[in-house]
Formats: sequence, structure tokens, C-alpha cells
Amino acid sequence: MCTVCGCGQASVNGRLVSGPAGQDHPHHHHDHHHDGHDHHHHHYHYHHDHDRAPTETPTPVADAGAHHHGRGPGGAHVPGLDQARIVRVERDILDANDARAAETRALFADRGILALNLVSSPGSGKTTLLTRTLADLAGRVPLAVIEGDQQTSLDAERIRATGVPALQVNTGKGCHLDADMVARAVDTLNPAGGAVLFIENVGNLVCPAAFDLGEAHKVVILSVTEGEDKPLKYPDMFAAADLMILTKMDLLPHVSFDVDRCVDFARRVNPDLAVLRVSATRGDGLAAWRDWILARRATWPAPDTERTAS
Repeated sequence: MCTVCGCGQASVNGRLVSGPAGQDHPHHHHDHHHDGHDHHHHHYHYHHDHDRAPTETPTPVADAGAHHHGRGPGGAHVPGLDQARIVRVERDILDANDARAAETRALFADRGILALNLVSSPGSGKTTLLTRTLADLAGRVPLAVIEGDQQTSLDAERIRATGVPALQVNTGKGCHLDADMVARAVDTLNPAGGAVLFIENVGNLVCPAAFDLGEAHKVVILSVTEGEDKPLKYPDMFAAADLMILTKMDLLPHVSFDVDRCVDFARRVNPDLAVLRVSATRGDGLAAWRDWILARRATWPAPDTERTAS
């Protein structure tokens, strides 16, 4: 088990597979299942290198009585590892991930696929929002979904019920999707040229911030039941996102949530962050979300038919 984020072990039919640097290691694997068949690969990580975040995001509020274990250059305190070693490990992992993500991004460009990485904590309403979004976009553009969860295929089944092809990726003890998981899923799912591909990441506001999947945009989803201070508590995620969707707005009269304060906190972290306010159950804001997607697809490169055919 990983010393910081808890990623676990897996194997392919009892055989160990190579890690990001190309070596075989007898430990630290992920287990992910694609609709009954297994795709496995090594995956290692410690705490994410905050130097790799898209923007500098100093913590806006400091607690003088707190224990700040992540203040070293490695961004973490790991027993038995000095800060320089943590930094090297992180950079090796993230460099390997970024190289794989670049390959996938080039494939998306060739096929004219607009990939959106949906990130949030568990219970934010991602899947409910996604199913409503798919219904709104049906018939307008080709659609496909990659579902990331630690266990079960329940969300993928909900997506398939809309008529949209979906592939479940189970990460086991893994706390996020990475570029290799997505690349393998894309190879299996084979989205149509010109599609909008939604990648619903594992519910987690920490680790997915650092892992590029080859997407065009990260979209962070935050519900009004979670508390308006989340952008300050998890700044890397909000710094990495291009859009924040505030969900469950229909519950606003029943919870203590200051929308303006939340938006202010988010824009302290990321001044360029766009914000939409949505109720997936009532339908509020869905048209604006749909239009945001279609506007980006309208400017997206058309599929390269010659390269796609080859």
C-alpha cells in the first residue's frame, strides 16, 4: 500500500507488469476491470508535487495551530523518505503520466474528440448531472463516457441506460484515474470521431488534480451540501479546473451555503474559473452547461479522416 495516498496492488493473471519507467517491480499495482475483463498496469504515487499545479496556489487561510506535514519541497511527509527523494519519485511518476496523456491528447485531436474530465468529491451529483447532460445532448453530437470508481459498475449501468456507450474502470484501492487507465479505456471504447467524451473521475478532490488524462478541460463539480470552503481546503483541484459547476441548487433553501462566498473563495485560487449554477433534478442551469459544451466543441478540430482511417 502506498505510504501517502493508499493505492494498492494488482496483477494480470498473476504476472507483474511494467511501471511508468519501464521496469518491472514486485509491488504497487492497480487493478482495474473493464466490463468483466481486466486491464492492469503498475501505478505508483506519493503526494502530488504542488510545483506541478497549473498555477501557484498558496493556502489563503493558515491555522497557526495546525500540523502542516506537506510544507517540504516534496509536498508531503513520508516516513523513511527525505524530501528530495519524494520530489524525484513524484516527478518520475508525473512525467510518465504526462507522456502517456500527451499521446492520448494527440489521438483525441486526430479524431476530433472533445474530452472533459469531471472531478468532484463523492456524492456531489456527478452521475446525476451527467445522465441529464447526455439526455440534453442526445442527437446533437456523438457521446461516450468513461466511468471511474474504486468498485462496482453501477454508474456505468446508469449511463448505458441513456443509450450512450460507457466503459467502467475500477481502480481498486486507487484514488484517481491516470493517463494509462484512460488510454486503455479509450482503446476499448473507441469513441466516434467528433464525439464528446466525458471522463467521470473517482470521487476525490485531491489526487485527480495532478494527473493529466489527455482531456481538454477539467470540470470541478461542487454541491451546495458540501460547504463553501472546499476551494480553500482543496486548492489544487480548483486551480486545475476551467469550470466549476455548483450542483443541487434546489437544496439551497435547506442548507447553510453561501454561494457568493464559495465563488469568491474559488476565484481567489483561480481568477479565471468560470462558474455555473445547476440543479440536475429541477433542470436549472442545464441549458447553460449544454451550451458551454457545444461552444467548445464548435471550436474543436474536426476529425482527421485520413489519419483516423489509417
